[in-house]
Amino acid sequence: MALDFVQERHQAHAYLDRLPPEQLSAVRGLLETMLDPLSRAIANAPIEDEKIGAEEERAVAGAREWLKRNKPIPHEEVLAEFGLTLDDFERMGRTPLPPEDNGAAQ
Repeated sequence: MALDFVQERHQAHAYLDRLPPEQLSAVRGLLETMLDPLSRAIANAPIEDEKIGAEEERAVAGAREWLKRNKPIPHEEVLAEFGLTLDDFERMGRTPLPPEDNGAAQ
């Protein structure tokens, strides 16, 4: 017979209380990852193994050269040009976009 929710929680706390500090730290990190959807998505994302093409290499090299002669532009300034703040940007990242309207009548 499965333990009920209260018993499950009590048992989990009992296990945590018995862990040495270094293992407790590891479990805390695991729990944080399990509870944070972004961390979980990053942890489960496939490893980037696509080769970088010549065009991308040139773009990166161009950006590095530009930075040698110019001051970087803070993200906040770029957002401000669009009338946005960092809070707006972060909120947009958490809010799904509505489905695209392809103009077809329904």
